Amino acid sequence: MRPWIVDTGASDHMTGDAAILQNYKPSNGHSSVHIADGSKSKIAGTGSIKLTKDLYLDSVLHVPNLDCNLLSISKLAHDLQCVTKFYPNLCVFQDLKSGKMIGSAELCSGLYLLSCGQFSNQVSQASCVQSQSMSESFNSVSNSKVNKDSEIIMLHYRLGHPSFVYLAKLFPRLFINKNPASYHCEICQFAKHTRTIYPQIPYKPSTVFSLIHSDVWGPSRIKNISGTRWFVTFVDDHTRVTWVFLMKEKSEVGHIFQTFNLMVQNQFNSKIQVLKSDNAKEYFTSSLSTYLQNHGIIHISSCVDTPQQNGVAERKNRHLLEVTRCLMFSSNVPNYFWGEAILTATYLINRMPSRVLTFQSPRQLFLKQFPHTHAASSDLPLKVFGCTAFVHVYSQNRSKFAPRANKCIFLGYSPTQKGYKCYSPTNKRFYTTMDVSFFEHVFFYPKSHVQGESMNEHHVWESFLEGVPSFHSESPNPSQFAPTELSTPMPPSVQPAQHTNVPSPVTIQSPMPIQPIAPQLANENLQVYIRRRKRQELEHGSQSTCGQYIDSNSSLPEENIGEDRAGEVLIPSIDDSTLPIALRKGVRRCTDHPIGNYVTYEGLSPSYRAFATSLDDTQVPNTIQEALKISEWKKAVQDEIDALEKNGTWTITDLPVGKRPVGCKWIFTIKYKADGSVERFKARLVARGFTQSYGIDYQETFAPVAKLNTIRILLSLAVNQDWCLQQLDIKNAFLNGDLEEEVYMEIPPGFEESMAKNQVCKLQKSLYGLKQSPRAWFDRFTKAVLKLGYKQGQADHTLFVKKSHARKLAILIVYVDDIILSGNDMGELQNLKKYLSEEFEVKDLGNLKYFLGMEVARSRKGIVVSQRKYILDLLKETGMLGCKPIETPMDSQKKLGIEKESTPVDRGRYQRLVGRLIYLSHTRPDIGFAVSAVSQFMHSPTEEHMEAVYRILRYLKMTPGKGLFFRKTENRDTEVYSDADWAGNIIDRRSTSGYCSFVWGNLVTWRSKKQSVVARSSAEAEYRALAQGICEGIWIKRVLSELGQTSSSPILMMCDNQAAISIAKNPVHHDRTKHVEIDRHFITEKVTSETVKLNYVPTKHQTADILIKALPRPNFEDLTCKLGLYDIYSPA
Repeated sequence: MRPWIVDTGASDHMTGDAAILQNYKPSNGHSSVHIADGSKSKIAGTGSIKLTKDLYLDSVLHVPNLDCNLLSISKLAHDLQCVTKFYPNLCVFQDLKSGKMIGSAELCSGLYLLSCGQFSNQVSQASCVQSQSMSESFNSVSNSKVNKDSEIIMLHYRLGHPSFVYLAKLFPRLFINKNPASYHCEICQFAKHTRTIYPQIPYKPSTVFSLIHSDVWGPSRIKNISGTRWFVTFVDDHTRVTWVFLMKEKSEVGHIFQTFNLMVQNQFNSKIQVLKSDNAKEYFTSSLSTYLQNHGIIHISSCVDTPQQNGVAERKNRHLLEVTRCLMFSSNVPNYFWGEAILTATYLINRMPSRVLTFQSPRQLFLKQFPHTHAASSDLPLKVFGCTAFVHVYSQNRSKFAPRANKCIFLGYSPTQKGYKCYSPTNKRFYTTMDVSFFEHVFFYPKSHVQGESMNEHHVWESFLEGVPSFHSESPNPSQFAPTELSTPMPPSVQPAQHTNVPSPVTIQSPMPIQPIAPQLANENLQVYIRRRKRQELEHGSQSTCGQYIDSNSSLPEENIGEDRAGEVLIPSIDDSTLPIALRKGVRRCTDHPIGNYVTYEGLSPSYRAFATSLDDTQVPNTIQEALKISEWKKAVQDEIDALEKNGTWTITDLPVGKRPVGCKWIFTIKYKADGSVERFKARLVARGFTQSYGIDYQETFAPVAKLNTIRILLSLAVNQDWCLQQLDIKNAFLNGDLEEEVYMEIPPGFEESMAKNQVCKLQKSLYGLKQSPRAWFDRFTKAVLKLGYKQGQADHTLFVKKSHARKLAILIVYVDDIILSGNDMGELQNLKKYLSEEFEVKDLGNLKYFLGMEVARSRKGIVVSQRKYILDLLKETGMLGCKPIETPMDSQKKLGIEKESTPVDRGRYQRLVGRLIYLSHTRPDIGFAVSAVSQFMHSPTEEHMEAVYRILRYLKMTPGKGLFFRKTENRDTEVYSDADWAGNIIDRRSTSGYCSFVWGNLVTWRSKKQSVVARSSAEAEYRALAQGICEGIWIKRVLSELGQTSSSPILMMCDNQAAISIAKNPVHHDRTKHVEIDRHFITEKVTSETVKLNYVPTKHQTADILIKALPRPNFEDLTCKLGLYDIYSPA
């Protein structure tokens, strides 16, 4: 078929060959066309033809006398809404809406000719480009002979995704007969897409360093690998060379500029004349302003909200971020490498031609001014950022059969050494070396989902007990200050996926990547879909309806952490109008905040890591029917029944007339060994004691349990005096108590079929759940321990202490059937274990690790007590594992009240949630005030109060592993901080009291409580809080005395109210103190007897401030640190 001639003068498409037309319609023969020579030719008919995939011509005229095919430009532009661009060797047709090229014609003998098969050939060639492997190493552009499109794309990746126009300037041979505008990069669209820019000020050449533009970027939500969150740029106006410095705090700007100015003076014998910046306050500190005045540097700043006046620095920051996003999106590196990407982007931009500089590079122009710096600079062949690199292992560092190279990720170029900067996640070290080989076509991290969305990151996990790994360089030269880029070599541990995916082949139009599945850390059935107002869970069989897994446990081995997992949800063909939106919209991302971002186990010792992760490995059945289907739990149920019958707990009998049996249920739990492995599956039969009636089947019920305050005091003493901490468990403790009342119980669930209809169990011994069981058990246990010579504490009746003649201590504290042993008399503790095992059936659980839902981790530096598993379970049950975390538990700008128009919520659910949070506050004083506030609305909660509860859960999501850190100190004082928020409650204007006490430098007790009466002044409110704090301090003194730690030093009371301190020291009674008269006499007595010493502390150092009101984030984080909270599970 003859080619089509592109004709700008033709009014219609014309052909002389009717055979090529489709849908041919003959004409009436009266129409004709005017030929260029002035003659007329009749039109025989019309038809249509498809020249290419996107080029379809309609209403083509059949002119028999025409010996060629004419393509009308005006007709084509009108029908297809396209534009035609003419170039020296070709013309192209481009769709106006999509910008896509729909056809092209080549120049031949002075005519632009388009053949029907030409564009299809281009499509096939592009397919070849896309399918070609990127495994070839491009050593030199000039030596490449095949597939220039692949070379262009590879250079585009190597150079940090510059514009293809710039590439055409750098490598004109590659763009012969090629239009740079025909190349498109999807990565660039995601990374560089912007709105219309404001007009730029024309470039005016000046002198080097006469004008420096500067701007600060930050803070980044994700800290860089070195812990930095900001960076500052300095741009020379004449050469546009850019210097970038990473910062941990914005306040470092002044110091960095002074260092930068010294470098300019020493290295380039120049002086900075003008510093131009925006109106940020970090540029107006007194130290920087004084420095600028003393050195004669003029500081020009932009007006408020007028960033255009600092346009050079603003655009440079935007350019840096665009290139950085390209580098990170294309290589899929975790976001905590953003600092390395910024430095690499600076390195590349300084070496790329700039349109402002008439396509000279900033560095090229800079070297013209300072040629002596060329020898000191390092010019290395460029490599693809984030690709896989293999660093040579020198012979002195390996054995004969060890690998000769370390697999690393390429992260840029060293500013002070002639070498590539690579990082090894395995060795957790940086390397700067030339002995490295690159797999540029293989990125170290596997390809992820659509770029531009939140990345599925691999997390930096670091131990709080170990220091930061050192920076390692293969070069013997020490790191020095560099004049071009700043390096921050402080790498913590990074654990990527160990497999690597080959990225998509070289392509002009990048295909859409597959969306990933977030990594699992535990239960594969656990998936979360979040709505702001309503949260619900829907199960489809055993699978959840959401397309992404949310982490709830980190028990995977190290090499699996961070792997992407692909999967899809299959939905049956049914009417989906009743299904949730998550199902109707198909597979989707569930959360950008997986729990794995906020809890990790890499900082733990191997033994404790095994213990912590095993807590979540095994699922516990909820009903007896589920348990009987699993062999391990079925055996546990049978063992419990056998033990009850062996102990003579009941006899089977008929239910007497007039008697009502007590119900019962099964409770399942797992007991662990000290190394974290499962010791046994435990099933316990519990009576439903709430159906008992006082005076009929029970009398007295009170039985003391260990105060958690006492346990924390014991932990503080143990860590300071190196006492052991061991744990015992009394098996079937309540079965050891004799039952005096006549009690009948229903047949245990699961065994009803083997019994007659009216038969019940008549209890002979006490059973878990009965109201009198704790009292019966504790009476017997107390008698047994006292018989061995132990003394029962009076401040806490569950505390038993025995002092030897050598002034050694053996300490026992009991909470129902869980026992903690401590002290330095190891012989006596062994005798106690032996004695208890003879009296009761005892399990020795070894060192204290898990007690009442609290996890205890001990090392040389101290003890950390947390409720990590309790928090993760709570988030899982409430469907908030995937929620967006928040940095404070309560809004400091809003106070809870009772709004008339607020919608009520389910009171039972609210009370259960707040109850769980109250127990959680035993190790989390940071939520003490927030929990106290929400617990005041138990009777009639509304949506406002439920949102406050959800905010606490979102805060817990941020730090699920945070807990109390008991450390060894030289301090031997008892300190109590007390404070009050006067009239802080907006409903009844009562004040809130708060106090926290420290024993030997460690937090042991705290409280946040609304006062019972309205205080008429702040001094009155503070005085009442002071009295409560003194009472707590006196109780602590009694406990310490019973533990053998007597001290003559007074209790140190810290108060931030001068009036309250004056009232306590003033013996004169007057009208202003009559409302707190009893408290005044009480405090005065303790101060006079030197039991208590009052000290003034400024409000900003008042630790108890966190317990009386909601604080903004900076204050809250500062006081949280002062409380001694630490998170050993936190990613670095």
